[in-house]
Order: sequence, then structure tokens, then C-alpha cells
Amino acid sequence: MSGRAGTAPVRRRGPIAGVNPVAKLGAALLIAIPLVLTIDWVSAAVALALESVLFLFSGLTWPEFWRRTWPVWLAAPLTGVTIALYGAPSGEVYLEWWLVRVSEGSLSLAVATFFRVLAIALPAVVLFVTVDATDLADGLAQIVHLPSRFVLGALAAMRLAALLRDDWAALALARRARGVADAGRLRRILGMAFGLFVLSIRRGSKLATSMEARGFGGPSERTWARDSPFGWREWALMGVGLAISLTAVAAAVAAGTWNLILGPR
Repeated sequence: MSGRAGTAPVRRRGPIAGVNPVAKLGAALLIAIPLVLTIDWVSAAVALALESVLFLFSGLTWPEFWRRTWPVWLAAPLTGVTIALYGAPSGEVYLEWWLVRVSEGSLSLAVATFFRVLAIALPAVVLFVTVDATDLADGLAQIVHLPSRFVLGALAAMRLAALLRDDWAALALARRARGVADAGRLRRILGMAFGLFVLSIRRGSKLATSMEARGFGGPSERTWARDSPFGWREWALMGVGLAISLTAVAAAVAAGTWNLILGPR
């Protein structure tokens, strides 16, 4: 497997920052699975409170935390408001106007959805901010034993995706120098999008050819330049994720708010 492309990733300090990416993926899944299966505010709120302690050890500074997660904080209340206004009504109706119907049930569902979005999305964002694509590919191939052809192809695609912004800027400068589509914003965007599409296909074809020439698609068993260790820190992180899930489920069951989506309605 070739060396890391592009700039070197930022090495952050923190107990979780250096954990194997596969363990981070597993912990995020362990937290998300029970929250996906139920819609209740107790389990989501308890999980979010426990995750907040976990975030302190992620290796992110507070400015970086807010910069990385602001889309989640924006999406959660917007989703809650939408559910409150247009969710399935039940119980006492507080407001009704045309398609808008705010009821006791829709408000309860909105609160649950708000906490649910935060509890599912925040761990995924925070844990994967400190993940390098090459480290993740090494872990998926060596620990999860995914096919190397798939892993290396996905890694190459992720590396090339980072170049799209530079390609877009270069196309804009080139078209401006040639005086192409200076008038008409929509026509300029469509022309640049088509040019970027063609450039991406050409680059992808060249990359596929070079990877085949270097034996990346061979049937023999592949060796890896870097080991992907999975030790007690990784098991501890996954154990924390499992503990958060079990605590959230237990709290919801004890409060009587557990609402299994796949169960009988």
C-alpha cells in the first residue's frame, strides 16, 4: 500500500485521538443502533449526556468542536420544529392552521427527534474528525478483513475527492483567463461542473490503470506497510460505547418511554 498522499494529518492529543479508527467506528455504531430503534427523548437525552463526557477526551479544542459540529446543532432544532409542525397529531391539539397541526404528540416527538439527532450525529462527527483515511483503510483491511480491492479503491476515491475543490478553483481561473462564460452565473456553473466531471473521469481512469499496473487488483494475498493494532484501548472505547447504549436503554425502559419502532404500534 502506498504512502500517505497530500498533507500530513494533524496529530491531536487525547486518550481517544490515537485509538484505532475501527474501534471509533464500532463505538459510534454501538451508540447509534439502540437510538435508531426507538424514538423517545429519555434514551436520547441520557446518551447525549454521557457522550458529552466522552467528547472531553476526543483531543478536540472547544473552538474546533463547535466549528466541526455546527451543522448538527443547526439541523437538530430544524428537524424538531418540522416534526412539531407537521408530525402525526395525537393527544390535545394546541394549534391548527392549514397543514400545520401542533399537538401534544407532535411536540413530544419533536423533542425526542431533537435529542435523537444530536445523540446519533455528534459521536460520529467528533470521533471521525481525528481519523486519517489511510489508518481507517488499514484497519478495515487488517481487522475487519474487508476485501483489499474495495478498501484501496475507496481510499483512492477519498484522496481524490479532496482535490475537487482545487480543480474547481483552477477551472474558474482558466475560464476567466479565456473569457469563457463570463456572463450568466448559471451557465458558468453548469459549464464548470461539466468540465470538472470530465476531468474527474480522466483522472480516475489514469489512477485505475496505474493501480492495476502496480498489482493492486491482483488475486494474491496483499501485505500492508503499516500494522493496524487493536488492543486494550480499542476494546475500552467500544466498551464505553456499549455502556452508553445499555444505560440509555435502561433509563428509557425505567421511565416507561421506550418506544421500539419495529415493535407493534
